[in-house]
Amino acid sequence: MAVNKIHREFYQVDLGSGWETPKGYPAGIKQKILSGTLDMANRQGGHTRLLKFEPGTYTTVPFEHDYWEEVFVIEGDLWVGNDGPGGGERFGQYTYCVRPPHVAHGPFRTENGCLLLEQHYYDPQ
Repeated sequence: MAVNKIHREFYQVDLGSGWETPKGYPAGIKQKILSGTLDMANRQGGHTRLLKFEPGTYTTVPFEHDYWEEVFVIEGDLWVGNDGPGGGERFGQYTYCVRPPHVAHGPFRTENGCLLLEQHYYDPQ
């Protein structure tokens, strides 16, 4: 995986600041980039981020992207394949997903909130 990340040894992550709503996401979803840069315009690089859903947040349509994605549920509940504020299959703490580019996924929701660790990256082929 060819990504643009700097070397950093263990450090305490400040979970109280640095969160932003990614473009096109509902207001109840926020990200905190931990390392790297995902350059979607040039289809290169990658990043690692934390993504949190506030309780009751949901997305409404499936989507896809042109990069690899790995998702690990650190805490909370994440429902996949919901129909607005209800339905779907529930996944909890310590569940994992990896998907290649162009795989439709979602929509997503949470009842009690959740915190995810995600890696997004382009295949260096």
